Amino acid sequence: MLMPVLAVLAGLVLLVWSADRFVDGAAATAKHLGMSPLLIGMVIMGFGTSAPELVVSVMASLDGSPGIALGNAYGSNIANIALILGLTAVIAPIAVHSQVIRREMPILLAVTAVAALQVYDGEVTRVEGAVLLVLLVALLGWNIYQGRRGQVDALGGEVEQELVAHPMPLKKALIWVAIGLLLLVASSRLLVWGAVDIAQFFGVSDLVIGLTVVAIGTSLPELASSIAAIRKGEHDMALGNVIGSNLFNTLGVVGLAGVIHPMVAEPEVFTRDMLVMGVLTLALFLFAYGFRGPGRINRLEGSVLLVAFVAYTAYLLSTTFAA
Repeated sequence: MLMPVLAVLAGLVLLVWSADRFVDGAAATAKHLGMSPLLIGMVIMGFGTSAPELVVSVMASLDGSPGIALGNAYGSNIANIALILGLTAVIAPIAVHSQVIRREMPILLAVTAVAALQVYDGEVTRVEGAVLLVLLVALLGWNIYQGRRGQVDALGGEVEQELVAHPMPLKKALIWVAIGLLLLVASSRLLVWGAVDIAQFFGVSDLVIGLTVVAIGTSLPELASSIAAIRKGEHDMALGNVIGSNLFNTLGVVGLAGVIHPMVAEPEVFTRDMLVMGVLTLALFLFAYGFRGPGRINRLEGSVLLVAFVAYTAYLLSTTFAA
């Protein structure tokens, strides 16, 4: 049992470090290639922080553990909103000024509804996975179109400040992209192997391990980047990381994993996990959209999100081990 635990711990540490290097290198490379700061924030940083979820879920599907793949994606979405944004808002209320982020919040609600419809019948088929990937390509195309319009947006301003504050030569950026990607793959394989062994040892399902240990672990890059952003006053980056990550998890991570290996969704995925994910996504929309001006997630709302995460995790664990 010691080796699987060490494998999970080592995998998580390497995963967080390599994801950070990968995103930094990709953002710097994009800047050298002439990509606008807004587009870098929307595509590279927004979706890049989901690289751990993507690689872990792909590895899990290839290894015949689709439960980890599905649990990782949906569990990460729950952790991103309830744990990461909750904790970040408790540290400092999150003010939302970016119009781009406001436009993406209703899209996230719609994408969550599509995901719920797919798991309702108890399976994510290859066709459904392909549909999610098509939607992801369409969303990426829309983001690129918006980012190339040259509009002024608070998110673009914050990204530009970060890029200016931490310049990186192109050669170094490319090296970090390569190293980050290689270590992402290696650490993900290590993490999946350890997680499967732990699940088998305790007699719990791959889904539960994916929803808890793996999901929280792969969400650590978003936690680190959101807290760092909020401490610098970069509120839109903190929220943009989470919204971009959740969109990519639902469309790209589940989509690619489903194309590789059709995933059985146990009934509780819809009645428990998808319900929680949907309610949290709706709460995020109501808290942050700002119907009469700039949106804002205050400390009280952040505390509500944190309590919801603790309650969900406690319920998940108690029902798992009670069975």
